Order: sequence, then structure tokens, then C-alpha cells
Amino acid sequence: MEVLFESSWNPFELNLNEVKTIFIIETTLNIKIAPLMKKPAITEQPIHPILADRWSSRAYDPSQFISQESLLSLMEAARWSPSCMGDQPWQFIVFQKKDATAWTQALNCLSIGNQNWAMDASILVLACAHKNFSNNEKSNRWSQYDTGAACENICLQATSMGLVAHQMGGFDVEKTRQLFQIPSQYDLMSFIAIGYPLAIDKMSEASLIKEKEARKRKPLREIFFINQWGEKSL
Repeated sequence: MEVLFESSWNPFELNLNEVKTIFIIETTLNIKIAPLMKKPAITEQPIHPILADRWSSRAYDPSQFISQESLLSLMEAARWSPSCMGDQPWQFIVFQKKDATAWTQALNCLSIGNQNWAMDASILVLACAHKNFSNNEKSNRWSQYDTGAACENICLQATSMGLVAHQMGGFDVEKTRQLFQIPSQYDLMSFIAIGYPLAIDKMSEASLIKEKEARKRKPLREIFFINQWGEKSL
């Protein structure tokens, strides 16, 4: 069996169970499966694997498309997100490559830097937040917070399905609003690019270098206070 990855790529190499699975598939079906990039968070404390494995890759396989069934699962994950008073202030627009005109319009709303890699994703999702509560039209200051939670649900669901999701703030808000006729009472929060990860052996050298960059987070002691502001005792 041809080995398509280097074992020195710690912590990105496949784990033992994944290697066993690939070996069985390759030897039984006589096909070769190139490994996908793994980039789990190196945490201070144990967390659920779905949380650790979620990361914002920029390397998508342009030849693979998300099925309607999978798309509905992503949408369902967002639907069950928590929100203030159960108001569910989020609204999403989904763009699929099969709808070439709308897809291209959405892609062109992104910054050039984001366009360069998001063009290989299977779908783009625009997340919007209603500024007011639906029951009384009073200002809802939690709407953006709640919409962010719904977006994270989409990203976590994508991770659980073997997909990658990358949220983007770099896009032309007014251009997007005009093109897709989004009412003024909605704030345009982000685009999310979702698709299948690109195999390591298909990445360009520049892309591979970017994908292998270490994930960084502030230590716990810097972001959590105990009992009052400034009390760092973790």
C-alpha cells in the first residue's frame, strides 16, 4: 500500500483508527485514499472532539458538492440554536454552485482575499440578524449574539459531518444588501463557506503552509475572571 502522508506531521497525522480504516478500504477495494488535514485544538483542558476538531480551513475540494440532505441537516442545526425569548432573529440565504448566477454574485461580494479560496467551497451561506423582536418590534440587542450562536451550530454540525466551514466578515455589506434585496431591518453579519476538505496531496505548497499554521488562543487565565472584573484566579 502506498503511503500518502508523512508520519512526522504531528499533530496533523491520522490517528490509529483512521489509518486502520484507510488500510481496510484500500486493500479491499484496491483504491488509494489521500489523507485529509487534521488540526485539532491543543487545549489546556479536555473538551468534546467536535469542538476541538472545528477549525476554519481555507482548502476545499472543488470537485465535491454538498447533497441536499446534508444541506438540510446544516440548516436544521441552526434552527435549534438558543435565542433570547425564543425569538430566533436569524435569517439565512443559501447559495449553491448549481445556481451559477446567484453563486457568482455572492462570491463577488466577498473581499478578493476571501474569493481566492471560497470559490472552491460547495455552498455559501449569508447570515442576517433581525434588529427587532418579532412580537413587539422593540429593539433586540441580543439578535446579533443569537445569530452568532446559530452560525456556530452550523459550523459544529459541518464538522460532525466531515465538512469544513469558514465564517467571513470580509464582504461588501451594501453591495450584498442591494443584490439580494435584504430589508433594512436586518443586519448582515457574515458569510460562511462550507464544503469538503481538500486532500493534503492536492494542496498547493502555499496553501499547505497556510493550512499548517498553528492554531492560537489566549490562555484561560486571560479571558475568565472569578467573582469580579480583574480577579484572575484560574
